[in-house]
Amino acid sequence: MAVRKLNNNLNVISENLRKYRVGKHLSQADLTMKLNLIGINLHKNDVYMIENNKRTVKDYEIWGLIKVLKISYDDLFNGIEDKLKN
Repeated sequence: MAVRKLNNNLNVISENLRKYRVGKHLSQADLTMKLNLIGINLHKNDVYMIENNKRTVKDYEIWGLIKVLKISYDDLFNGIEDKLKN
């Protein structure tokens, strides 16, 4: 089954995810460890793929990212209008 893209994007949070992860001084491995502690099984490569727009993101993964990074939904989705307009 082919994955559908929106304006050539597999997700719209890639840039914000990287910005907040780096801003919290977390490596991709650190982030996955924190996600695993709350029951969300992601690998470092999964985070890399999300941040580089090469992987979709499941709704429960979004919830986990918001919780672990201590940000809001609005923070994670800030500025996506530009990606949706193209």
